[in-house]
Amino acid sequence: MVVKTTANDVATEKRTCVVLGGRGFLGRSLVARLLQLGGWIVRVADSSSHSLLTDPSVSDSLLSNALCSGQASFCHVDVRDTSQIIIVTKGADVVFYMEPTDLDIRDFYNCYMIIVQGAKNVINACRECKVRRLVYNSSADIVFDGSRDILDGDLSFICPGKFKDMLIDLKFQAEGLIRLANNIDGLLTCVLRPSNVFGPGDTRFVPLLVNLAKAGLAKFITGCGENMSDFTYTENVAHAHICAAETLDSRVVSVAGKAFFITNLEPIMFWEFVSLILGGLGYQRPYIKVPTWMVSCIVSLHQCRNDKLYNYSVSPHYMLQLASRTRTFDCSAAQNHLGYSPVVSMKDGIKLTIQSFSHLANDSFYTKYGNFNEQSKAEKMLGSGIVADILLWRDERRTFACFFTLVLVYCWFFLCGRTFASSLADLLLLVIVALYGHGILSSKICGFAVQEIPSSRFKVTESEAQQAMRSIAHTWNKGVRRIKSLAKGEDWSKFFRVVISIYLFKSIQAYSVAVLFGSEIDALRILIFCGMVELKGLLLRKLPASISSFSQHDNVLHQEKVPARVKEWK
Repeated sequence: MVVKTTANDVATEKRTCVVLGGRGFLGRSLVARLLQLGGWIVRVADSSSHSLLTDPSVSDSLLSNALCSGQASFCHVDVRDTSQIIIVTKGADVVFYMEPTDLDIRDFYNCYMIIVQGAKNVINACRECKVRRLVYNSSADIVFDGSRDILDGDLSFICPGKFKDMLIDLKFQAEGLIRLANNIDGLLTCVLRPSNVFGPGDTRFVPLLVNLAKAGLAKFITGCGENMSDFTYTENVAHAHICAAETLDSRVVSVAGKAFFITNLEPIMFWEFVSLILGGLGYQRPYIKVPTWMVSCIVSLHQCRNDKLYNYSVSPHYMLQLASRTRTFDCSAAQNHLGYSPVVSMKDGIKLTIQSFSHLANDSFYTKYGNFNEQSKAEKMLGSGIVADILLWRDERRTFACFFTLVLVYCWFFLCGRTFASSLADLLLLVIVALYGHGILSSKICGFAVQEIPSSRFKVTESEAQQAMRSIAHTWNKGVRRIKSLAKGEDWSKFFRVVISIYLFKSIQAYSVAVLFGSEIDALRILIFCGMVELKGLLLRKLPASISSFSQHDNVLHQEKVPARVKEWK
């Protein structure tokens, strides 16, 4: 049975809730969502020491009005102190525990006290204050160790137990404590595992991307670049928490003590998501694919040289694994049991995120005034044909195949040391041998089918022949028209262009012919000379005796000596 959460359901009576970590990235979204529904008295609890009324970020906002009307209140709470948690949770119906996301991973003790010990303190405070419901925000990272891809992971997926990232390990321990506390002293608990949360106020992912882009590292794609990931907009995560709290209260569906994956239900390629964020902020989109180990070395070197690139709330191991592995999760359990469905689409979420980080946008002229959707000059000039697809790398395989073919042709004809005629003959011989060898192959080799080349591939249709002749005739007629225009002497600029082009072609051709066909030219010259000598002797033998003797007497047709070089050639 599906339990849906609507504004009318929660507006029947005012209920009190506590949002621990209410000034954090996810806490802000949850507080705003609760106030929008209008049926909650929200206690915002956070370790921040200053009052919300003096915070400029909440001025003229929904939270500011709620603070003034008494619908919301702020309490300074340190989760490491159980007594402070007890004070804020007295009389509350539900507690939402949203851990801070900007912890310094270099301080293990502080992280442990806030995440693990904080979870213990929250559980003890809820039991002492007789709080009925506790919803804990965990992470989908706890089932991912980076050793393999996860495709549509569901609740049956076994947690690895060992993690390279310290924060994920601690969060795994805290989640276990929350789930074990279910049904103790009347406390019902539920755990949500959102995947890759993003949105306004993000202190981890988007700032890290911007720092990498400014350092010139965002142009690299780790791995194949086709790994899929589930990203979840922050407002959808807040909506899922409210759905979980309502379902725990209804007791119609047994969700207590269970964990649920939360996603946007729109899996997307990780690097496509990164490209949309960076492109929207005016930075270079990633386009160079490199192995994961190489990216790890580059990040480590930049981390050592420039410490500000490294965000100490994000583990480099986590980011590399996230960027190179497929991570998608099955959210059907949350849909069926919690009544969850995204309230903000992926497209709108990315748009809102880019707008919220406009202060981090690239300040270049192109970013301020350029239209990212406008075609470049190269795209306009080349169009959308096959040549444009190859030159603009729209089809990487075809472009690489053409480039590789050109390299082979260049090496075959110009770097092999043979003449052009010899190279062409060898190439034709190679093609003939390859075709003959392919023809005598069996239909299967080592279990692989060998596809025969149909004879139609070698036939030239009448229409193709006519088209070729039309092209030749068109080129010929075009040349004739240009020659006629040059003969009239009306266009001097065209005349000079033609003269210069012919002169350059003559120089290049003379050089290339002398270099590539020098030996053939010498042999042809000697062959012609020998032929002329033989022809002269034949003519002398065919002439009448009187004319032959007269020519020999007057030395008109004297016998020439064959050069020594000709004799050697013979």
